Amino acid sequence: MQLNKIPATVVTGFLGSGKTTLLSNLLKQANGKRIAVIVNEFGELDIDADLLRNCPLDCDDNAATQTDSGIYELANGCICCTVEEEFLPVMQKLVERRDQIDHILIETSGLALPKPLVQAFNWPDIKQFCTVDAVITVVDGPAVAAGRFAHDPERVEQQRLADDSLDHNPSLRELLDDQLSSADLVVISKSDCLDEDGRAQALQQVQAKLPERVKTLFVANGEVDSQVLIGLEAATEERIEAIHTHHDHHHDHGHHHRHAHDDFDSCVITLGAVDSDKLLAITRDLISANTIYRVKGFVANGDKPMRQVVQAVGDRIAHYFDRLWGADEDRKTRLVFIGQGIDASALRDTLSAAEL
Repeated sequence: MQLNKIPATVVTGFLGSGKTTLLSNLLKQANGKRIAVIVNEFGELDIDADLLRNCPLDCDDNAATQTDSGIYELANGCICCTVEEEFLPVMQKLVERRDQIDHILIETSGLALPKPLVQAFNWPDIKQFCTVDAVITVVDGPAVAAGRFAHDPERVEQQRLADDSLDHNPSLRELLDDQLSSADLVVISKSDCLDEDGRAQALQQVQAKLPERVKTLFVANGEVDSQVLIGLEAATEERIEAIHTHHDHHHDHGHHHRHAHDDFDSCVITLGAVDSDKLLAITRDLISANTIYRVKGFVANGDKPMRQVVQAVGDRIAHYFDRLWGADEDRKTRLVFIGQGIDASALRDTLSAAEL
């Protein structure tokens, strides 16, 4: 019987900040711990969840294969709006299996606010069994150092200002402030892309928004000792009500409850085997010509035996081979595009030029 509460680590941050990479590296350091993962995915295709499923866990098969491989996916893209409909049933399932779980990792969607999620840990059904070990907020180091907060905030701001119907559509600065206000630790990612001045700028921007008790950590490629992030015993749910966010302010003043991601579109493009170099070049052109904030997915690169992962934020496109295709697996290229005003048919027509 498990006498202590199950600790839960909440990882939050904008799309492309490096949350999934960080989470995957934590899973690789499981060291026999039985970890359940909740992925709050934005988009129709669970790319991030699939990457996590295929992350090698350093523990035995029984511990690594909880219900659905220990990975629980929330159906909708915003915890703040769906927590009562989605999060409670998932947590109840985990509580039922509490004797088989040592730790819970939760990755929020890119524009989710962590406060409502943490508040959920005060529900009676959850509070007696679980606690928030820490809220880890991941920020894009190069973007923050440049004062952009995300890779291309200008497009988001232009869209927001152009829509007169929005009474409350938070800016990226407000969203970042709210994510930081709930943090117990802040990870500044992509430190390998920062020089000394860039690191100083990023640190200054972040620390200006944090109380002294909240520490910051520079991380490259999501690589950090899990002991630094897990075991903080912050019990964040006990202090969360005292935090007043921009979101709370707008509600207190009677503003319409609408979130920035309400205006985001996502679509899934499926192709056969492709010329990867050509596909990446076309994708880069599409990002430049359209309001596309994020691209992620899997590529069937010609007749190569390994699956290729592609992730793009702004004009930065990362790609690597993660594993062999399964013998019975359908070798297809599947990409999720997240942006505004996306024409899925036009995207597919353009990308099809890379098919073999």
